[in-house]
Amino acid sequence: MKMSGRGVAMDAVSLPIEPSHGDCRPTNFGLRLRPIFRLVLALTIMAATPLAGRAHAQGGPLYLVTYISVMPNAAGSGAMMLERYRAASRKESGNQRLDVLHEAARPNRFVILEVWKDEAGFMSHDKAASTLHFRDELEKIQIAPPDQRVSSGIYGRPVKGGDRPGTIYVLTHVDVFPQYEVDCLSLLDTMSIDTSRDDGNIGYEVLPEADHPNHFTVIEAWTTSKSRDAHLMAAHTRAFRDRLLPMEGALYDARLYNELD
Repeated sequence: MKMSGRGVAMDAVSLPIEPSHGDCRPTNFGLRLRPIFRLVLALTIMAATPLAGRAHAQGGPLYLVTYISVMPNAAGSGAMMLERYRAASRKESGNQRLDVLHEAARPNRFVILEVWKDEAGFMSHDKAASTLHFRDELEKIQIAPPDQRVSSGIYGRPVKGGDRPGTIYVLTHVDVFPQYEVDCLSLLDTMSIDTSRDDGNIGYEVLPEADHPNHFTVIEAWTTSKSRDAHLMAAHTRAFRDRLLPMEGALYDARLYNELD
């Protein structure tokens, strides 16, 4: 694998790393790659980006956010599969966090939040028998392949995951034009400080994507719906949205989740 200009050459395939307006994720190429190879590719790309020095510490933890959609009539069985996968993965030596969230509005959609000690820990997990079994069973009921976002950096106030009954999670995908990458990260960093002062907030994480550093996953955790609503009406939240809007390359996509029982 070698770096060349704006792309990464890999077996004569050139993958552009600077998207144009909006979400230009290289879908066809990405779907052909197994998660472990997508991880290696993403980290290689990240090493060549302007934010790499701040966002990635060599040998540091890896953060993964994986979106899963199963058939509507398989929501129950999908939830049970994810519970078993969660229990098995948490026992692995390289795992630092593995939470499964259930989308409130659409019960056939889930998110896996993972933190692994390092790349070696994740690669070992990727080949574990429980992971392979989960992947095979999921393929039978999924609507589309899992959409996995990899990050090697974290900003803001980490969400303390792990079985907090009643916690309300909000996951937001923030996508800005490439020239606003640094400005957006600064804005999100300030937002994390302001949000930490809001009543009921128990975490505000900002995860830049390794292969698309102008894309961010924001993870919020709230004790109650009332506290989250108050946050939405706060002056600092409305000011944040005003400043972010001119930078956006795609719709500000916020979704509500509960922790899977």
